[in-house]
Parts: sequence; C-alpha cells; structure tokens
Amino acid sequence: MRILCVAVGYLCGCFLTAELVARHKTGRSAGSIGSKNPGMANIGGLFGVKWAAVTLAGDVLKTALACLLCRYVLFPSLGRTAILYAGLGAALGHGFPFWRGFRGGRGVAVTCTYMVLFSPLWGLAANAAGFCVLLATGYPAAGALVIPSLCLIPIFRGAGLEAGLVASAGTALLFFLHRDSLQRMAAGTEKKTDLLAKLKKSKKD
Repeated sequence: MRILCVAVGYLCGCFLTAELVARHKTGRSAGSIGSKNPGMANIGGLFGVKWAAVTLAGDVLKTALACLLCRYVLFPSLGRTAILYAGLGAALGHGFPFWRGFRGGRGVAVTCTYMVLFSPLWGLAANAAGFCVLLATGYPAAGALVIPSLCLIPIFRGAGLEAGLVASAGTALLFFLHRDSLQRMAAGTEKKTDLLAKLKKSKKD
C-alpha cells in the first residue's frame, strides 16, 4: 500500500503547472525560458504575480488531490501517514517527471502543501517561518528548506517513527533538489531576491 501511495502521488506530481503556463504564454517549454526551472519562481519572474499565483494554485491542487485521495479513498488504513507518502510521491513526480526526461522543478509548493495537510498548525507555522527567512536573507532556497526542517521534530514526536522517517525523506529530497543553490550560497555566488521590491514592481506593471 505504501508503494502504491507513493506511486499515486508521483503520477499527480508529474503534472507541471509551470509547463502549462509557459506554453500558453510563449509556446515554449518552461525548461527553455528564464531560469529554465519549471516552477513558480521562474514563471513569476517572467510573467508576474498573476501567473505565479496560477502556477502555485496548480501545484497546491495536484498535491492536495494526491494526498486526500490516498488518505480518504484509496488507502484509508494508513491513516494520516498516507498524506506523507502521497506528498513524497508528488514531490518526486514534480522533481523527476518521467515525460520530461526526469528533469523537473524543486517541489517547494508541493512540500509546503503536504506538510500543511498533514499537520496544519505546524505546517502553517513553518511556512510563515520560511517566508520570514526569505525576507531576512533574500535566499529563496533558505526559506524553502526551513519549512520541512521545522516540521520534523513535531512529526516524530506527535505522529511516530514511520511518519517522521517519511517526512525526513521528503526533507532530504527538497535539499537534494536545491543542491545547486546550496553550493552557490556556500560559495557566495547565489543571487538574492528582494521579494518586496518584486511585488511593488508587479503592482506598478
């Protein structure tokens, strides 16, 4: 059941909203424009807040579909842990979609979504903390990686070993998908993002 749960999540995760938006706006793949990353940040940087929000909504919905389908319809016997298995699968699908040569996005929105679905209180608190880290440091990767990391101890303590290990796997996956950014941060060559300035510019446009 657990493997099937991950498989369902993977198939849902393979739907890349950024790819759909990019083709709608330019007729080209998201992998050939901007930062070449099929994710919300790339789409937002190219087309503004509106299309970033569309991309975010699509990624949230596909993750919620996978998690809730596994939790309440397909594998209810797994309990809440089904959300973590499906979420991990969705993150794998987003990061390594089979139809795109296993080259996908970084899965930040996916990871944030299934953490919130599993533990609303801690998930929302961790998301808020990640946003604060982004504002304070200017590094999107730093803000993103804080989110699942802060959820680990509460999940281990509140949901048990199995849930904690699955959440740890999801956190490790997010670190792996951000490995290039982490290397640039360590070398001092990672570009910072002024989120507030971008939002102000987008409103003017």
